[in-house]
Amino acid sequence: MTSIELDRALIADKRLLCAVSGGADSMCLLHLLISEGFDVTAAHFEHGIRGEESRRDAAFVEGFCRERGIPFVTERADVPAYAEAHGLGLEEAGRALRYAFLERSADALGCDKIVTAHTLDDLAETMLFNLARGSGGAGLRGIPRARGRIVRPMLKVSRAEVEAYLAEHKVPHVEDSTNRSDDYARNLIRHHAVPALKRINPRFAEAAARAAALCARDEDYFRAEADRFLAVHFRQDSLPLDALKALHPAVASRVVRALLPGLSSLHTDRVLAFLSGTEYALLELPGAVLRRECGRLYFAPAAEGSLPVRRVVPGEALLLPEAGLSLWAEKAVYAGEIHDLFKTSYLKYEMIGSDLFCTGRMPGDRLRPPGRGCTKTLKALFSEHALPRAARDLTPVIRCASGPLWVYGLALDERALPRPGDPVWKLTFSEIQTGVDTEL
Repeated sequence: MTSIELDRALIADKRLLCAVSGGADSMCLLHLLISEGFDVTAAHFEHGIRGEESRRDAAFVEGFCRERGIPFVTERADVPAYAEAHGLGLEEAGRALRYAFLERSADALGCDKIVTAHTLDDLAETMLFNLARGSGGAGLRGIPRARGRIVRPMLKVSRAEVEAYLAEHKVPHVEDSTNRSDDYARNLIRHHAVPALKRINPRFAEAAARAAALCARDEDYFRAEADRFLAVHFRQDSLPLDALKALHPAVASRVVRALLPGLSSLHTDRVLAFLSGTEYALLELPGAVLRRECGRLYFAPAAEGSLPVRRVVPGEALLLPEAGLSLWAEKAVYAGEIHDLFKTSYLKYEMIGSDLFCTGRMPGDRLRPPGRGCTKTLKALFSEHALPRAARDLTPVIRCASGPLWVYGLALDERALPRPGDPVWKLTFSEIQTGVDTEL
């Protein structure tokens, strides 16, 4: 008699929505839940990838549920079209749409938990897949028992146990023909990597589960340390540099990723390297701009469609193709020339020092226009000149450690105005032909 032990702590006394593809694992889980008296509704997502075979799977699951009086919901989507429209792989697109369907269905039906049929073998294969991608502890922990209301009560059950249960209880299921192909990375792992590892250790899946548990334990500790650090030190969208640098990289990297979710390991390493400096500097990342200033590291979201951060170097042309402009910088002595906000300005050298940047607007930007007797935010300046959103995002801002000095076409900061004889940065903008409308 085959006995399969579910992780009952995850599902006891809950109203369940069970994801059922029609394959062996999900049919085993559905049969177990019904046999043991759980309050369960079956949910099938028809992804439109395999044509007639996909429709066959949907009809099979619906027929199985109808014959046994099991509540059933289904939805169809064109995953290939969605993947193409959003620049995603088929597996990634299918997963996103499938889980969105499950969440919506659980809401509509008042289900407490969404139950999936991931097994011990799935856990091992996921670890190997993430290892091949160079994942750290978060990836090597494999598949979590629970994430939100999604729970996986079969993670300690092997695929061999599933097959034995189906045979013994005569539970039908369908086979996905793509499972036999090596065109998918997970199938390569299942057909070739896992069998090779089982020759080394026949109980490889169990060993992988133990390794995943150890990785999960370590990952939970490091994340807790990062959370404690943030609770103490994160103030006004910034962190103290010295305290952040003093952390072990394993904790510091998790602090950074907690503030910048989805950041790649490459960009995380760039941030950690950025901590070593002391002078004012900017670091542009996907979706964010970091500012190192006065012993703190400031985190700000990048304005959508805004200009990237670029360093201004004397004697080098700086191209701004997004705005249809180029910038030439040189050091000079101010002889009383008139500033032209659309072409040439002279900024007092002692106000700047050696670090000058050309960027787009950033949250909190403000300057003091000459003769106005007050400080103005860039947002207020843009409103005064009735600039449309697109023009605001592509308006160059020249800045140093103390903030904006020149907003192209709009205003200078009076602190940077030179007197005759002062050393200056002479900055000259020129239009370039890019097909972009640069009228401000």
